[in-house]
Amino acid sequence: MNLKTELTIPSYLKRSFDKYPNNTFLGFTDEVAFTYSEVEQKINTTIANLENCGIKPGDKVAILSNNMPNWGITYFAITSMGAIAVPILPDFNSTEIQNIMEHSEAKAIFVAGILASKIEDLKTDYLTTIVSINYFELVKSTVIDKFDLTISPRQTYTVSESDIAVIIYTSGTTGNSKGVMLSHKNLMFNAKQSGILQPIFEKDVFLSFLPLSHAYENTLGLLLPMQNGASVYYLRKLPTPAILLPALEQVKPSIMLSVPLIIEKIYRNKIMPTINSKKLTKFLYKIPTTRKVLNAAAGRKLMKSFGGNIRFFGIGGAKLDSVVEKFLLEAKFPYAIGYGLTETSPLIAGVNPKTVRLNSTGPAIEDIELKLIDINPATGEGEICVKGDMVMQGYYKEPEKTREVLSEDGWFKTGDLATLDKDGFVFIKGRSKNVIVGSNGENIYPEEIESVINNFEFVLESLVVEEKGRLVAMVHLNMDELEKQYKNMKLGIDDKIEDLKKDLLVYINSKVNKISFIKTITVRKTPFEKTPTQKIKRYKYNSK
Repeated sequence: MNLKTELTIPSYLKRSFDKYPNNTFLGFTDEVAFTYSEVEQKINTTIANLENCGIKPGDKVAILSNNMPNWGITYFAITSMGAIAVPILPDFNSTEIQNIMEHSEAKAIFVAGILASKIEDLKTDYLTTIVSINYFELVKSTVIDKFDLTISPRQTYTVSESDIAVIIYTSGTTGNSKGVMLSHKNLMFNAKQSGILQPIFEKDVFLSFLPLSHAYENTLGLLLPMQNGASVYYLRKLPTPAILLPALEQVKPSIMLSVPLIIEKIYRNKIMPTINSKKLTKFLYKIPTTRKVLNAAAGRKLMKSFGGNIRFFGIGGAKLDSVVEKFLLEAKFPYAIGYGLTETSPLIAGVNPKTVRLNSTGPAIEDIELKLIDINPATGEGEICVKGDMVMQGYYKEPEKTREVLSEDGWFKTGDLATLDKDGFVFIKGRSKNVIVGSNGENIYPEEIESVINNFEFVLESLVVEEKGRLVAMVHLNMDELEKQYKNMKLGIDDKIEDLKKDLLVYINSKVNKISFIKTITVRKTPFEKTPTQKIKRYKYNSK
């Protein structure tokens, strides 16, 4: 195998630097992006400074930062010299960051100014150097006096496919943060196969706003465009409508990656209020033929609001609401669903906009194996197990936890329950750890009930849990919208909420089977705490 085709990050970087030197690569939406050639120079300078810090192949270097061009430059520098990147999610608190730094034994950390307060009291036996990632300035070090932006590496490095490239500490719905070890081969194989599923071209423009410290954006939003000479742009602030809409108009992206919550919010907060604002359109929307016409018109407006050039809008990280997906399908919006986990680098199954199938995440990507185990003969549901070059090397310093999910012959147990159709398309039912067993032994999937609840007017999000053998729905309501609509009524807002709860209970139980009947509804005034892919951290709300 020659250098250009080796499944390592530096091999593909070299290939792209040689092939696309003048293409724009990484930039903020409001400025001129760095070219591939400029990024190469900045990577080399960063490697030289890491050498001066005493960083050697196999050492760990952490990144605590929001998305920016320097995030990718730092990541590429670390992995190109055979060191191991430890991306830390910006949402982690100081205690979690301290634990990760100690557990990973990271010798250096690159931190964004906006997050610097989180490491003010950071102390470990390993950390020697803190660098401001915004401008590559030295904050503190016991080994160097400054970060010199004029120097070049003293040596060359040989990186193997089997070398660990990154340790990603997950922030899952179960609350157990583990360090997932992913090799160069894991990552570059996954990026390569993703590019087969959805071809990427050098003229493609990515707008990246999901955290780069998560496997989803890291592989598909950074390594995939890098492989193909494409451009990636970042926002300077959180993707609120006021920030996102001008950025979309500015860069006119062709590729975007998202989580379900974002497109679900657009549907519920923008699309449906417009349709429901007039009695005629509200009535027509209930008729399938006219609903499709209205959805197609809404789809054209949605495409325009995203800049007009979107050809692939990837949705992953959690289950997409089926009502919202039906809208996207009828709107002819170029969405595509993917399924994966951090432990699988991440993509396991997916489709492109031409092959979507309602409620499915698509078939397994090429050159991997997927099967269901412990299949329920009555429903055909089983746990997804996968095997292939994208499966992690294990959990760092956690051999017992690794053995629980990864067999000696390479099969990884995902913990996700699904069915497969005759074409191998995967239909996710839910997490096995989330399943509630009914009084008659039937499996109840809270995610399916939540999907029903979330389509009720004024509901922003919900969580279904079991309390003393009864199903309880916790809901977070759109209080601003409620107060706006009912502020002039004699009925107080609290009374309206009680009426809403009664109507919601009737609505839910008319849409689900008997074993999934909700007994009680409780209203939350604040949003649920979420993971970076906007899944609710269920463990925080389950009854003890």
